[in-house]
Amino acid sequence: MNKYPFFLIILFFAYNNIAKGQLCSGSLGDPVVDITFGSGGGIGPPLPYGVTNYTYVSKDCPQDGAYTIASSTGGCFNNTWFVLPKDHTPNSVNGYMMLINASYEPSDFYVDTVKGLCASTTYEFAAWLLNLNTPSACSGHPILANVTFSIETTTGTVLQQYSTGDIPKTATPTWRQYGFYFSTPLNTSNVVIRMRNNAPGGCGNDLALDDITFRPCGPLITVSNNGQTANTNICDTVKNTIILNGNISSGFANTQYQWQTYVNGGWQDINGATSANYSRLATPAGDYQYRLVVAQGNNILLPACRVASNAYTIHVEPRPSITIQTNNAGCIGDNLQVTATSNTANQFEWYGPASFQVTQPGFTIPNITQQNDGYYYVYATSDIGCTNRDSLWVSVNAVPLANAGSAQTICEGSSVVLRGSGGEKYQWQPANSLTSDTIPEPTATPTDSTLYHLTVSNGNCIRTDSVMVNVLHLPKANAGKSFTIFEGDQVQLNGTIGGDDVQFFWLPNYNISNPNVLNPIVYPTFDTTYYLHVVSQQGCGEAISKTFIRVYKKISIPNAFSPNGDGINDYWEIKDLYTYPTAEVNVFDRGGQVVFHSVGYNNPWDGTINGRPVPIGTYYYVINLKNGTPPRTGSVLIIR
Repeated sequence: MNKYPFFLIILFFAYNNIAKGQLCSGSLGDPVVDITFGSGGGIGPPLPYGVTNYTYVSKDCPQDGAYTIASSTGGCFNNTWFVLPKDHTPNSVNGYMMLINASYEPSDFYVDTVKGLCASTTYEFAAWLLNLNTPSACSGHPILANVTFSIETTTGTVLQQYSTGDIPKTATPTWRQYGFYFSTPLNTSNVVIRMRNNAPGGCGNDLALDDITFRPCGPLITVSNNGQTANTNICDTVKNTIILNGNISSGFANTQYQWQTYVNGGWQDINGATSANYSRLATPAGDYQYRLVVAQGNNILLPACRVASNAYTIHVEPRPSITIQTNNAGCIGDNLQVTATSNTANQFEWYGPASFQVTQPGFTIPNITQQNDGYYYVYATSDIGCTNRDSLWVSVNAVPLANAGSAQTICEGSSVVLRGSGGEKYQWQPANSLTSDTIPEPTATPTDSTLYHLTVSNGNCIRTDSVMVNVLHLPKANAGKSFTIFEGDQVQLNGTIGGDDVQFFWLPNYNISNPNVLNPIVYPTFDTTYYLHVVSQQGCGEAISKTFIRVYKKISIPNAFSPNGDGINDYWEIKDLYTYPTAEVNVFDRGGQVVFHSVGYNNPWDGTINGRPVPIGTYYYVINLKNGTPPRTGSVLIIR
């Protein structure tokens, strides 16, 4: 016999048809034989010698009279075969199936000996088949496979046969399960399975085979609890024993029982649980599965002989977890916010002081008072009625009367004492201009107007207040730059001021257009210093700035003089040139030779050079006043 991995059978692809009336109508045992053809991906190895007389090919598109073992098909014969991405075996990875292209003459294509069955036992035989031909194959008329399954003794006696009839073509790949049940004779544990394709070969008659199973078949077994066959849900707080009842229809002459539980992916016998009923003791939270297996007489010891009930699940749910979240409000006037969450509960009930009660996960109590002080209890209940309780203690405390004092006004650079009160602990912000930020009455020296925030604590609750310290900036004055003008000219001053709540004026009130504007017009007749006064109206002092106006006299230059010693007009008298002590005077003759030079003009020119009179005639002068104005030029005539 060819041995392959054993798996439970489940349905696969779009839908699956079962040969009605041919399979076990009672309860089945675990698969005794489960031929899945193995796994590995791509093309698998050939079947053992003697299992089939078809020719093995190592590709997924065998010709007539050939077969292969493959994990998929790729649209064989010009896409007249279905594309199968995988085999039928549920949850298989790269699982194999047998792909068969029938021979021209009807013949056996699969023969194997199954060993290790129980004598005098009914079994269900089943196999999954799929018509590989697409609806358009063979011009829409493919030959339909027709298979006869035969179970025989090793000596050739037929125990049971079943024919599928023509396996119909389908629009999409469709696996169908075919099967029947048979009984093994007395003292018989080995049988032969034979599969024969009754249809002739040619165009069509192509099929896939997978998941051949033998399972013990026996009376119908159901497990119930208090008459209910539905699964049981209980809370882990319930410590009662649960009685599971096994109900067995007629069929066995000497029925034996064994209860099992599902552990680590498989069913395990429960020691001593060998009666029709099972008393299940309380367990921790979790999911537990139980079933009852039965067999005749000593066959109960042989897994290949016994049949099993439905799996009965007992769900033990833990008490719901509860997580309470709150804003920790604990002072009179706060808004208390509380929310409970749970992993399984969906019903909540809250109870608290002053007959407080709500039936929702969370609640808000605005403006709490002393009446809201105390424990708040929440009861959380799951869908199946499992309940848990948790609590929250809320302590409602009196609040301090925070008072930061009255607003104050100071001059820039001055200090003021803040007058905080109302609590045991104090915290001022901002702290950088305070002598201390944790005492009730710190000294503040702000550079600008500042709003100070005071947080007062009585050990449990805090409250805040604030006070404004207004800083009056000191007067600032800038009279602007100094000017140089000539007598009779005027200039506009450009003063700027700063400070809070200030007045300003110019002094002296002399030759000025308006002493109460920042940019007055001044026209002094002599050198004058003007002072810009900026005075605080709040007693924060006065600022003074000055600007100097240099007033130059206008000089008058004669164009002739007569140095003849008669005492009349003997000197080149230049009026007011003496007011320019650094002025430079140069006189040139017609040839450009300097005939007179002086810095300052304290001694007017007498018409001589080196003590000797210059000739009568015209001379040229350049007078540089050295005050940034252009030099004065011209001529002077000497007359004798």
